[in-house]
Amino acid sequence: MHKVVIIGSGPAGQTAAIYTARARLKPILFEGGFLSSGDLMSSGGQLMITTEVENFPGFPEGVTGPELVERTREQAKKFGTEHREDVIDEVDLSGFPLRLKTGAGEWIETATLIVATGANAKWLGIPSEQQYMNRGLSACATCDGAFFKDVHVLVVGGGDTAMEEAQFLTRYASHVTLVHRRDSFRASKIMTDRALANPKISVEWNAVIDEVLGDGKRVTAARLRSTVDGSTKDLACEGIFVAIGHSPNTSVFKGHIDLRADGYIDLKGFTGTSVKGVFAAGDVADSRYRQAITAAGMGCMAAIDAEKLVEEYEANGLLEH
Repeated sequence: MHKVVIIGSGPAGQTAAIYTARARLKPILFEGGFLSSGDLMSSGGQLMITTEVENFPGFPEGVTGPELVERTREQAKKFGTEHREDVIDEVDLSGFPLRLKTGAGEWIETATLIVATGANAKWLGIPSEQQYMNRGLSACATCDGAFFKDVHVLVVGGGDTAMEEAQFLTRYASHVTLVHRRDSFRASKIMTDRALANPKISVEWNAVIDEVLGDGKRVTAARLRSTVDGSTKDLACEGIFVAIGHSPNTSVFKGHIDLRADGYIDLKGFTGTSVKGVFAAGDVADSRYRQAITAAGMGCMAAIDAEKLVEEYEANGLLEH
């Protein structure tokens, strides 16, 4: 039986691995891939599609997302973490020990489990967005807004997240245009009023993005299609932020631990869940901040919480020291 198993290889999972490995708990970390439920727990998490990270402490010159992931992975490996290129496809959390089934079909047992499976941004689903992802197309204003100083950007969406992203981007962009498929926002009234009152924000009502346009290197415009009459027009811009939500990778845990209505893990306390021994960290439980640094912080917290429980199990004779 293992003392700690970690699912997820983004900043939350790798930080949890560093801390539990230094505590000599010999963690096993499952790096990700497609789950049978259809969720994509991408190896390295959302940082793998982030070209430049300027707000992670300790990197004044900036660092690419993949490089940050790899350096953190090497640090976890240095302390003895066992990384497996596999997923957890099925769980049995009904008793002690916790039982997990790998994608390869192997059942393993563990005293504690740290879930750091992350969340994936919802995208537009059009071919051209793949070409310009991280070339002017983003799903995180907080992460990338500073790269769009004094230019026109679009924000796609009509909920509170879109309003927040638009407001945030006015700190940098010369103008922000909200693109929404309906004639009214679904955001809260206070968030809507703030956005509509901002002189740097305008709205393209009843419109969707049909195509992301560019010069092959960067975004230069978006082709908008009217949801009323189907007509199209090109709107020049240098950035497009998709703010239509995120999907947490929690399908495999449905019915086994408590989830919120939006699918995120329902935390009990700081990193605990409804099942003793199961902890959660990062974007799989955090729908508010969604930053590499906050995910890493939660990974540290989950690791310490798991270590304390392992010590309790050892004191009670459930585990060998």
